[in-house]
Amino acid sequence: MSDAVDLVLAQWRRERPDVDAWPMGIVGRISRLSRLLDTRLKEFFAEHGLERWEFDVLATLRRSGPPYELTAGALNRAAMITSGAITNRIDRMAKRGLVERVPDEADRRSVRVRLTERGWETIEKLVGPHTENEALLLAALGPRERGQLADTLRDLLESLGDTSLE
Repeated sequence: MSDAVDLVLAQWRRERPDVDAWPMGIVGRISRLSRLLDTRLKEFFAEHGLERWEFDVLATLRRSGPPYELTAGALNRAAMITSGAITNRIDRMAKRGLVERVPDEADRRSVRVRLTERGWETIEKLVGPHTENEALLLAALGPRERGQLADTLRDLLESLGDTSLE
């Protein structure tokens, strides 16, 4: 059995046998897998009336614990997007009634983003089906393979400095 990346590697072996293209096999598979997973997740969230980024914001707020609020900066770091993008996203979610802006009691110059009741209900309803969907996407892997893959990916992320949400 082979995948599309095996075909790419075979082409490189034919065209440039002097180049050891093994890294392309790993990076290419991670890249292709990322695109495939993004597409499938986007379809899943669209079926539930959400964008993937909206789910990410709701999930980040929900897992932060009571009172289910963070500063825009903390949301920005967790989502790894620009500050302008997070402001736009919060605006859009506030218009939909999923989040609200509240003054930061510790710093009057700052604003916190909080889950609304509607946002809470949305994430509570969707987090279970979302994890079930992700399990279906990974169904080709057995428990041992899932553990090995998670460990290997963790090692790679750590080696590249991805060790916190800050």
